[in-house]
Amino acid sequence: MKIVFMGTPDFASPCLERLIKLKYDVAAVFTQPDKPTGRGYKLMPPAVKVTALEHGLTVHQPDTLKNGEAEKLLKEIAPDLIVVVAYGKLLPKSILDIPKLGCINIHGSLLPKYRGAAPIQYAVLNGDKITGVTSMYMDVGLDTGDIILKYETEIGENETSGELFDRLSLLGADCLEETVKLIENGTAPRIKQDDSLATYTKQLDRSLSEVDFTKDTAQEIHNKIRGLSPWPCAVTYVNGLKLKLFSSVISDEISSEEAGELLSEKKMIISCKSGAVEITSAQGEGSKRMSGEDFLRGKRLPIGTKFEIKG
Repeated sequence: MKIVFMGTPDFASPCLERLIKLKYDVAAVFTQPDKPTGRGYKLMPPAVKVTALEHGLTVHQPDTLKNGEAEKLLKEIAPDLIVVVAYGKLLPKSILDIPKLGCINIHGSLLPKYRGAAPIQYAVLNGDKITGVTSMYMDVGLDTGDIILKYETEIGENETSGELFDRLSLLGADCLEETVKLIENGTAPRIKQDDSLATYTKQLDRSLSEVDFTKDTAQEIHNKIRGLSPWPCAVTYVNGLKLKLFSSVISDEISSEEAGELLSEKKMIISCKSGAVEITSAQGEGSKRMSGEDFLRGKRLPIGTKFEIKG
């Protein structure tokens, strides 16, 4: 079976690695163009490109799929199947129609829940207990195609989006392996999605980052910190200092103090609208990431210190 793989971030790399390990004929890899990153804006290749080149695969990085050039190239390759994992571009119908066995996608949610750009983060932000990955046949809609398989997994009580990303990328590779075998055997199911149950997610941005301890419960704030870690990251301000919050746990500390106040000099336990949350990993401006305990040890903040929104 001749396969073209389309993917971009590190979430997609385990799926490409699995196809290679199973000795499928990966005729070409399509990924996003290199992008400038860091302070020096140095051009950096996508994770999938790095993986592909390590295995000597041919890599294509078109700026668009809409001008006919990618379509022409794919017709010349003539793949039996196109596998898409977090590619970042919608495939036009002219490309979807090229492979005789269709185009399939590995998506980081249990469809039809969480279609769109940030399914993993929103599962954590919303406090879901279960998530997973879905393989599906692609159509012209956004994650609307017929479902082939679903693999479920529990979300840990304190698991961050970043940690869940890593686990789901491996689960996605398992799902892809079984899916491709079913397609090879001609036994892959096609299960219509119930559009009435669909939810959509949008791209995350820094407008979601500020934490308001006076408006949200400990559980809501805990979910926000986990869901936005490692990016764009939950943010609070203490004594005018911007503080990024990377991980937390629900605290057993009981206090009648005002929301947003520090409850301990040794642990970064902060009172919320109801309950309290302990910040276990944080990063102050101009500093490195450290435990909440180390941050307090360095700043020597007294009990009652306020953690506030910027405004």
